[in-house]
Amino acid sequence: MSDFARTTVTAALIYANGPIHIGHLAGCYLPADIYVRYLRLKKQDVIFVSGTDEHGVPITIKAQKEGKTPQQVVDYFYKEIKASFEEFGISFDIYGRTSAPAHHKMSQDFFLKLYQDGKFMEEVTEQYYDVAADQFLADRYITGDCPKCQQPGAYGDQCEKCGSALSPTELINPKSTLSGASPILKETKNWFLPLDQWQGELEKYVNSHPEWKSNVSGQVKSWLQDGLRPRAMTRDLSWGVPIPLPDTEGKVLYVWFDAPIGYVSMTSQLTLDWEKWWKAEDSRIVHFIGKDNIVFHCLIFPAMCMAHGGYQLADQVPANEFMNLEGDKISTSRNWAVWLHEYLKEFPGKQDVLRYALTASSPETKDADFTWSDFQTKNNSELVAILGNFVNRAFVLIDKNFEGIVPEKTAGTGLETDVVAALAEIPGKLDQALATYKFRDALVYAMEIARIGNKYLADAEPWKIIKEDRAKAGTVLNYAVQLVAHASLALEPFIPFTAARLRTALGLADADWSAIGNFELIPSGQKLANPGLLFEKLEDDVIQAQVDKLTASKAQMELASKQVTPVKETIDFDSFSKMDIRIGQITAAEKVEKSKKLLKLTVNDGIKDRTILSGIAEHFEPAAILGKQVTFLANLAPRSIMGQESEGMILMAEDADGSLAFVEPSKSVWNGASIS
Repeated sequence: MSDFARTTVTAALIYANGPIHIGHLAGCYLPADIYVRYLRLKKQDVIFVSGTDEHGVPITIKAQKEGKTPQQVVDYFYKEIKASFEEFGISFDIYGRTSAPAHHKMSQDFFLKLYQDGKFMEEVTEQYYDVAADQFLADRYITGDCPKCQQPGAYGDQCEKCGSALSPTELINPKSTLSGASPILKETKNWFLPLDQWQGELEKYVNSHPEWKSNVSGQVKSWLQDGLRPRAMTRDLSWGVPIPLPDTEGKVLYVWFDAPIGYVSMTSQLTLDWEKWWKAEDSRIVHFIGKDNIVFHCLIFPAMCMAHGGYQLADQVPANEFMNLEGDKISTSRNWAVWLHEYLKEFPGKQDVLRYALTASSPETKDADFTWSDFQTKNNSELVAILGNFVNRAFVLIDKNFEGIVPEKTAGTGLETDVVAALAEIPGKLDQALATYKFRDALVYAMEIARIGNKYLADAEPWKIIKEDRAKAGTVLNYAVQLVAHASLALEPFIPFTAARLRTALGLADADWSAIGNFELIPSGQKLANPGLLFEKLEDDVIQAQVDKLTASKAQMELASKQVTPVKETIDFDSFSKMDIRIGQITAAEKVEKSKKLLKLTVNDGIKDRTILSGIAEHFEPAAILGKQVTFLANLAPRSIMGQESEGMILMAEDADGSLAFVEPSKSVWNGASIS
């Protein structure tokens, strides 16, 4: 890091087709913010760039589903996403968007330079085309049976059932999602970047960074070992950055061509000297991403920059793995997620609790799992019981015994030497962990300051000492205040709202990273402003409400996605006419002993009372169905069930949620009426 004059930090551009959830936060945005705040505390020159990716098929699919234009969709979600990030404390220097005119121009200029320098291959290929919709189909507009697992509904780029990467032509029985028709193959021209020509340079680039995380280097080297192939940098779509060439109507830049250029175009909107952040040799670039974006940031974008010339390549790409939720993969389509905008409304003022919990279980080296139970534990057992407890004890004791004024240091208890020595070990460990993107470890080191403080107060017992030696008790509390100040600095990257409250309470301004360990940081005589309780305990009912919300959401999505049972094998009319279906009335009902499912019904069929055993006991109480007219199969051969004879079958309809409903006439009819 010392070899660079400045650092450009980017966080992945998120599709503007939905809100932010905790998987996004844990994947790249929170780690990036922690790192940037750390660099700022070290007084380093850094900018933090991100924004929304407003092109690509996910946008057009969302627009189509909602009956809106793509622009209406991205306008709405850009505003919502940006506001959520701001409220959560993600401290971007600029949060831009790829639909901005400045981005379109820079992306087109980038493409034109490569085109004019002969870096592209023009190729005519066959691509699926929907005749009814009169357009070429992007991968996500084609579905069919997966060739690997035979699951229906696989997309043209991936089967979500088995996870296999696919190409549209591999699908069995492909269908257009636009019209439902079978697409045809039609020739179209696109421009390809010959990645194979840059393989040697890309291998040198990747091999020059042995410090990259194993999940990053492993995935990239796997692609290189398989051999890179030309990749289309344009698409046949109506929404995106238009290709700046004649006779290319209906063609746009591939979203993964223009999206990474977005980092640059957004920097250009932030500062006029944007080029030094991307082109100067003493500038350092760090991309924070999720593992699904590794190849694009480590191979495709670098190849684009190599072909263009003049741009620095990323020095670090600290990609995280995925964050799961309650043991299941986060899924926006199934609404299995903790949405940031909802969290901010339901837990007002608790941004730092979520920041802390996500950092403590960050998926840095493998997939991690967020649970509401662990969230509660992190809040109650760590933030409340450790950090909050220490800070509260220190301020309350000074308020009570020294009128809120920091007492002087005089003779100590003898424990102070150990406190100073323990604290002295933290800055180096903390600095090393943050510099190498080990944010979970760094959080542990930062919280250790509060643990040191709690132990110091417990061992020194200033509430007892003050009865005999007020000056010695004052010394203890002076050291405690210094530890609070150190904690406010060390924890600022992780829980900035709490750190700001502490600095205000301490009257601490303009302190930077180097002040951690300075036990003269808060002068004696300084008037303090007790911040009150930093955190509050989260009760079980609050947490259970969130678990119940997830359970209900999963049930609703399962119902919404449930499909009607396919029609059974065709029968002839004679077979149907043999069934005697009639209307009868329930005159008696009781549960069958030793059976959870069976009710014994007496049904008046207009001729006699007949006994029918029906497996509906888990759905209806006997008393509630007395007098109800029902539909039953009258000529079903009697059969013995649990020692009792059943003379027919009640016909029921099963709803999507598994609940049952009687098939009954819309008005009262005579018992024995035939169904025909």
